[in-house]
Amino acid sequence: MNLRSRHFEKEFTYRTSRSGGKGGQNVNKTETRVELIFNVAMSQLLSAEEKELLIKKLAARINQQGELLITSSNYRTQLQNKEHVIRKFYERIEKALTPPKKRIATKVPKVVKEQIRQNKKKLSEKKQTRSARTRDFL
Repeated sequence: MNLRSRHFEKEFTYRTSRSGGKGGQNVNKTETRVELIFNVAMSQLLSAEEKELLIKKLAARINQQGELLITSSNYRTQLQNKEHVIRKFYERIEKALTPPKKRIATKVPKVVKEQIRQNKKKLSEKKQTRSARTRDFL
């Protein structure tokens, strides 16, 4: 499934602010931190099932207004952070919309079951001899 072909960029809203942390003067005077805002509930490009799935799987990142918030302040320029935020958006959406793989049940081989039984037997015998020795001392 190629989500980039749907061009979600039309529905993005961006907010910029000053980044925190290290960076000295550059951080203190430039607004390089970028926050991507995507309203899941109001999206024209998602089906009703996809919206439900996203709201359920990305609940921690969606606010009360139904907006998905993704931020980036990793880079020194606003453009790089904007590109990073878009990349993160597509990765998260793709991961949330990908159905989980079905687990294929497998049988434990007979050889492995026999090895488990033998190991248990050895351990049991070892413990039996220990208890016999302790009784002799008392």
